[in-house]
Amino acid sequence: MRHASVWTTAKDRPGFPGLRQDMEVDVAVVGGGLTGLTTALLARRTGVGTVAVLEAGRLGQGTTGHTTGKVTSQHGLVYAQLTSRYGQDQARMYADANQAGVELVAALTGEYGIDCGLTRAPALAYTRDPGQRRALEEEVAAAVRLGLPASLVESADLPFEIEAAVRFDDQSHFHPGRYVAGLARALSASGASVFEHTRALEVEEHQDGTVQVRTADATVRAKSVVVATLLPIGMIGGYFARTRPSRSFGLAARLRGPAPREMTISADPPTRSTRPWPDGGPNGLIVVGGGHETGTERDTQAMWEDLEQWTRSTFEVDSVEYRWSGQDYTTADQVPYIGRSPASDRVLVATGFGKWGLSNGTAAAVMLGDLLAGRDHPWLPVFDATRLGDAKAVDRLVKDNLKVGADLVGGHLDRLRSHHGRHLARGQGGVIDVDGDSVGAYRDAEGGLHAVGLTCTHMGCRLAWNAAETSWDCGCHGSRYDPDGNILNGPAVRPLPTVDLDDD
Repeated sequence: MRHASVWTTAKDRPGFPGLRQDMEVDVAVVGGGLTGLTTALLARRTGVGTVAVLEAGRLGQGTTGHTTGKVTSQHGLVYAQLTSRYGQDQARMYADANQAGVELVAALTGEYGIDCGLTRAPALAYTRDPGQRRALEEEVAAAVRLGLPASLVESADLPFEIEAAVRFDDQSHFHPGRYVAGLARALSASGASVFEHTRALEVEEHQDGTVQVRTADATVRAKSVVVATLLPIGMIGGYFARTRPSRSFGLAARLRGPAPREMTISADPPTRSTRPWPDGGPNGLIVVGGGHETGTERDTQAMWEDLEQWTRSTFEVDSVEYRWSGQDYTTADQVPYIGRSPASDRVLVATGFGKWGLSNGTAAAVMLGDLLAGRDHPWLPVFDATRLGDAKAVDRLVKDNLKVGADLVGGHLDRLRSHHGRHLARGQGGVIDVDGDSVGAYRDAEGGLHAVGLTCTHMGCRLAWNAAETSWDCGCHGSRYDPDGNILNGPAVRPLPTVDLDDD
């Protein structure tokens, strides 16, 4: 079994150089996932001028490359709640935006001939609990009133009986890695500049009406900047304090018989999400589930084990081929932030997709493209990037930030019994004491010792060891680092300092 996402292993993806000299453009897009590339492509199509995309690593290798690969406006049980909380008009904005996102992915796939295996299929949110049936009936009624292709059904293409399911017809699934590669090729062909291995370190507005994006080797000066990273980097907009990070786990399996053709997600806990895996043949199946707030789970290995156990006990599994995990952020009111960053007309953001980023991110690109062209958009009010939310959302923000404050002040460290790195077994990591200081140490499979400081470079929170993913994770705002301190997830923009340990 490979510890890698099935979406990031393709070898035919295009490569792009790093940025090594200063440049000026009309629009700079920070982040080379689905949201950033779609925004850049739409901006070029609407004639906003020159465009550059800056990606810290490889295109589509972040959250886009670690999703389930479902493109759907069916987001679990959300529309009845949105209607109750915000009213029919704003709930319709969310519904229209995400259904349009589904259709735009299909349209761009066809227009640019992107070979990403896009396949239409129904999406179902099901329950096995008779006590949940009324909630599903209310969800269907709300979705139908909003114009979505919803119906209530009592069976699903699953090897067990269900009580009921909310079914959305004509949704889709695809290979997100190949889709992003196709967008990148189309974007490059349009005349835009695309840079990989170019981490943005700072975004700063200037009084001359420009925005500067500083990287390690160069500075980009732009009229407008779109920050389409998973979470805006650094302190931009204070979004680190207005969202919560969480991780989910996935696997790709081959069954002994044909896999279900529908896309499903459980409305009952724990969440279990499935879809076909065409690259695995007719018996291929993707399963995603579990989850925890980043930096808070002590036994991350158990998450994969639990997911695999459920898969094997539910389906006749021949083999599990891949396993991976992904990260996303959720807002206090469950609606993404899209639009102008607070107190700014020239810095635009899109974040907080709550694990539904393929439709939300595509819809975000439509809205951001209109703002870049000087136009407003009718969907923007519900996604307002400057909002605090209703009383319920504010209450949750207060509670979340009290928890973050506690971590910032005290942190939680799991020290090993040993006080010296030489006692670490191969594959073992954790916190050790070195001359009274806490150090993060890990011994790799070859016996090499890696040691880093344990203070997150974003805002100074303590880090926790993630054994299953061999990473140092921040429970405050979701930054993650590899054993050598290199950044895996922002909002941090600086690596951890390394520590020299005596390994004799």
